[in-house]
Amino acid sequence: MIQKNSSLTPAKENPYDKSGRVTNQRIASIDILRALTMILMIFVNDLWSLKDIPGWLEHVERGVDGIGLADVVFPAFLFIVGLSIPYAINNRRIKGDTDWQLVKHVLLRTIALLVMGVFLVNGETYNASATGMAEYLWNPLCCLSFILIWNSYPSSSNKYLVWIARVIGIITLITLSIVYRGGEDDNIQYFAPQWWGILGLIGWAYLVSGLITIFSKNNFYAILAGWVFFCLLSMVSKAGFIPRDSIFSIIPDAIRGGTLVGLTMGGVLTSIIFQYFVKRKDNKNLTLVFIIFSAILIGLSIITRPYWGLAKLGATPAWLFLCSAFTILTFTAVYWVVDVMGKAKWFDLIKPAGNGTLLCYLIPYFAYATTQLFDIHLPDVILTGFIGLVKSVLFALLCVFITGLLIRSGIRLKL
Repeated sequence: MIQKNSSLTPAKENPYDKSGRVTNQRIASIDILRALTMILMIFVNDLWSLKDIPGWLEHVERGVDGIGLADVVFPAFLFIVGLSIPYAINNRRIKGDTDWQLVKHVLLRTIALLVMGVFLVNGETYNASATGMAEYLWNPLCCLSFILIWNSYPSSSNKYLVWIARVIGIITLITLSIVYRGGEDDNIQYFAPQWWGILGLIGWAYLVSGLITIFSKNNFYAILAGWVFFCLLSMVSKAGFIPRDSIFSIIPDAIRGGTLVGLTMGGVLTSIIFQYFVKRKDNKNLTLVFIIFSAILIGLSIITRPYWGLAKLGATPAWLFLCSAFTILTFTAVYWVVDVMGKAKWFDLIKPAGNGTLLCYLIPYFAYATTQLFDIHLPDVILTGFIGLVKSVLFALLCVFITGLLIRSGIRLKL
């Protein structure tokens, strides 16, 4: 356990060496956990195509107190974003980045996620007849533009061709935003942020958590304070103590609500604790601390649930605490299997989902558009019950396989 007078970032034990450079190490279990979560995300997002499947696999409807399997995937992903932030920032510091360069990187990455999120969420209310373009073209054109703009092109690539590709992507997105029409025929809507989309929500949470991590310089108590603040903000927000028609309304809901940033900051806090014990090769106390931390979070979920319920769509504090606990316990188990027992090879098949997560997330959009374009309809037997669930698992694995092929061909979204 951590001694009473010890610090997670003491002067002689912090992640900086004597020259002030950051020492770091890549943890395979974080990549594997991210891969598992992405596969699960594709799987649950495909459940809409099935029928006669267990209700506990799906999202719980708005206003209902409870969660299904689908309701724990997004918070797990937010938590993993937080887990990765300290490692990503440390790696950039190793390369010599200053704080300003790190801030610039976080801002640019946030903008990219917000742009992607907004375009994809507008596709959900797309009106093909009003826009004058087939519905199956919207998402593929958006995703292809994302790849052209944010692909990590090989250093050997012709710089002029790279810029031409990026300009084509930017012009395509601008054109799509201009011609877009959504909503019903009697209530046509123009291109707008709407609710920012999944990627946009991740972007806002990443922005705040990334900036806190940069300026705290891995100080445990500063990270802890940030996490506590957003957990309290989640409760304050749900209690209705923040007037919507006040100066605070200029802050995006994803930040002002506290819950989403609380999930990501929980990941950052867990990562700092993790680094402390891993550096000392103290897996026993690491596991004990994570179990205790998870138990406290479960307790907080039980305490807050009577006040605001347990719901993803409500982004309640109980959901924040419970899903954080689930992710910590899963991360601990994966760490023991992958890094302690050295069984990373067991997960070679799904590694592309961890190394090319954003690219993997976009693959289903191309797949669904293809089925629309060629009017592909699977027989009911493949879409029903257990066989349907197997189909969705295989679909998720197919997306991972395609991601691997694209990565090997030089396509990698690296924000």
